[in-house]
Amino acid sequence: MARNKKIKPIPRFKNEDEERDFWATHDLTDYIDQFEKVEMDLSQLRPSTRPITIRLPEALLDTLKRLANKRDVPYQSLMKIFLAQKVNEESLTAN
Repeated sequence: MARNKKIKPIPRFKNEDEERDFWATHDLTDYIDQFEKVEMDLSQLRPSTRPITIRLPEALLDTLKRLANKRDVPYQSLMKIFLAQKVNEESLTAN
């Protein structure tokens, strides 16, 4: 049995505190029909990655791991940062 819900208007708020207090005590589902649909493209939010295999001298890998540990980041993330910086630098000088 479907029942008709009376649509409640969303009040106008003087500030964020007033709005926060309102939503803390009211159910969003009572007002959901008043919101507009928003189309979002999140495909570029995090670029896709592909795993690769690369052979590095152990000394270089040890140094990378020590540097990463000092910065409190995973060593593979640090490698990506260093590689991106160098590629960017080289592409700027190549132009």
